[in-house]
Amino acid sequence: MKLILTANVDNLGVPGDIVEVKAGYGRNYLLPRGYAIVATRGAEKQIEGIKRAQEARQIRDLDHAREVKEELENLSGVTISVRTAESGKMFGSVTADNIVDAVKKANGRSLDKHSIKLRKGDVKATGVYSVDVQLHEGIVASLSFEVVSA
Repeated sequence: MKLILTANVDNLGVPGDIVEVKAGYGRNYLLPRGYAIVATRGAEKQIEGIKRAQEARQIRDLDHAREVKEELENLSGVTISVRTAESGKMFGSVTADNIVDAVKKANGRSLDKHSIKLRKGDVKATGVYSVDVQLHEGIVASLSFEVVSA
């Protein structure tokens, strides 16, 4: 079965790759989860769109990664509003998606959510937190953000 990947799949490929997989793997795992689409002639346009979006998010080179690192480390005003109980404990936790949205609101920079190193359940209360953002091989930025009650 020929598929076009729409997400990064371990040991298979990156978005935009055309891969050949067994029918059951494609039909039961990749397609239902949205990790791939069936390869057709019309899907080639979607490949171009996926690759353009990926290039826009990607850090170009080492110098650009250093610029982005400095920009992220000097960034202030990154706040995430969440619903909390009276005790200050959150309903749920802050995810990488929430952090990406907050950074985009603060300075307009779009980050890849997979580059944010956040362990599940790390942020479960209001306060000031810091996460690492893997920008390039060997370049990691430290991003501070505040979680406030909505």
